[in-house]
Amino acid sequence: MLADSPKRRSSVSSADATLAGRDDAPRTTERLDRDSNKSSQTADPKLEESAIPEDKITEAIERALDIDQWNENPRNPRNWSPARKWSSLAVVSLYTFVSPLASSMLAPGLPEIADKYGMTNSTLIALTLTVFLLAYAVGPLLLSPLSEIYGRQWVLHGSNLFFLAFNLGCAFATSGSMLTGFRFLAGLGASAPIAIGGGVVGDIFSERDRAAAMAIFSMGPLIGPVIGPIAGGFVSETVGVKWVFIIITCVAGIASALGIPILKESYAPILRVKYAVRDGHDKEKAMNIVSPNGTLSKGQILWTNLSRPMVLLFQSFILFILSLYMAIQYGFLYLLFTAYPTIFPSLYGWSAGIDGMAYIGIGVGFLTSTIIGATLSNTLYLKMVEKNNGVGKPEFRIPSMFVGSALVPIGLFWFGWSAEAKIHWIMPIIGGGIFACGMMFTYLPIQLYLVDAFTYAASAMGAAAVLRSLFGFFFPLFGQQMFDRLGYGGAFSLLAGISLLIGVPFPIWVFYYGERVRAKSPLNR
Repeated sequence: MLADSPKRRSSVSSADATLAGRDDAPRTTERLDRDSNKSSQTADPKLEESAIPEDKITEAIERALDIDQWNENPRNPRNWSPARKWSSLAVVSLYTFVSPLASSMLAPGLPEIADKYGMTNSTLIALTLTVFLLAYAVGPLLLSPLSEIYGRQWVLHGSNLFFLAFNLGCAFATSGSMLTGFRFLAGLGASAPIAIGGGVVGDIFSERDRAAAMAIFSMGPLIGPVIGPIAGGFVSETVGVKWVFIIITCVAGIASALGIPILKESYAPILRVKYAVRDGHDKEKAMNIVSPNGTLSKGQILWTNLSRPMVLLFQSFILFILSLYMAIQYGFLYLLFTAYPTIFPSLYGWSAGIDGMAYIGIGVGFLTSTIIGATLSNTLYLKMVEKNNGVGKPEFRIPSMFVGSALVPIGLFWFGWSAEAKIHWIMPIIGGGIFACGMMFTYLPIQLYLVDAFTYAASAMGAAAVLRSLFGFFFPLFGQQMFDRLGYGGAFSLLAGISLLIGVPFPIWVFYYGERVRAKSPLNR
């Protein structure tokens, strides 16, 4: 009896995968093809091929796109040379550093902004700073899915150029409303590396090699907001806040000049179709095999991809709870940024320029935990893989989170009560450093888990970035009122309690029950 044609098998598996909202259709098709070939090795070779000419074409494309061949193909980004992998990571990390640098570098210059544009409302003044984070929440909803339709390369490069243009516009804004609008548009472009960068790391590095790469990538969103106020304070004091925007624009231009020639496409489905077409195969047929969206209209494909981050966020409890934990900590970080300009000038008499130096404690915490955390995460992961007969699981990323879940509330208590007691200035700085160290210990495993666990890694990362950015946007708006009412000790004790409530039970739950939950969901690998 003749088996179903490969074309029919591809269509059925493709439709099923589309309904499930994931891209495992090609793997299903290829697995079926291999099983079919194994079971018919002794059969007449003529019976293994369809007699229909169109099916013969499809069979040829399927052989060209076979996943086993792709895994061994030197054009596969996972098989790139180490130099090419790490140079690509360096570009993505540079983009990811420039973006959050721009989000916070304006902070010390807010008084000058208020004077320049005659702004008296404290909320509107704060909005010129935090609107950038609001754009971070909007941008990934569009840019993450677009990277899975058209590829990572030009979404990243184009978004950085878009950011560069509107950030330069901020330098020459003639009103507060124009500045706020330009800041929002610049933030949209700047959100691309935050949302897509983790997907690039997953494209290039295998699970065993991913921890160190993700640690380097994750430094940008955490170190950028720390270096920003340090540099911004001195720039605003010496040459004026206008030069904050000009300097950021120059750095973004350097990033594009280096990045465009170095960073090439890394998204495997796009590359597999590209190389199939280059080898003389039909593009539409190749897309039908590689992508479950191949049989849909362009409008359906666009809607499916644009809605995917929110579908993932609200239909996957694991993604939601891990994203919520990361978002809460990101909100705490920006509350610290709200507290620093008040605590150190008022309690310790520091000037605006010197006040920026207080952020060094947070930077040291991030750097320390990046070095230790990446090593610890990778060591624990490999040991657990070895005990599991060489099979890795996303849940093996979770144990290193337990360290961070303990350090975060300790750092918050330390910072709040040392400021409340007005003891030596080094004590709140150390508390901020402990918090930052704990934050990175949780941030890195969550990023790795999302890349490992979700088929559409960029959309999962984008969904997490949306929630994280919303918390970063809203928390500073009520921070000063909270400090005035509860005091620094009481306010940061409340934050530490929230951190314990979320950060202790849920990582433990994900570690023990995450695999069982993932097995029931079509959204996961």
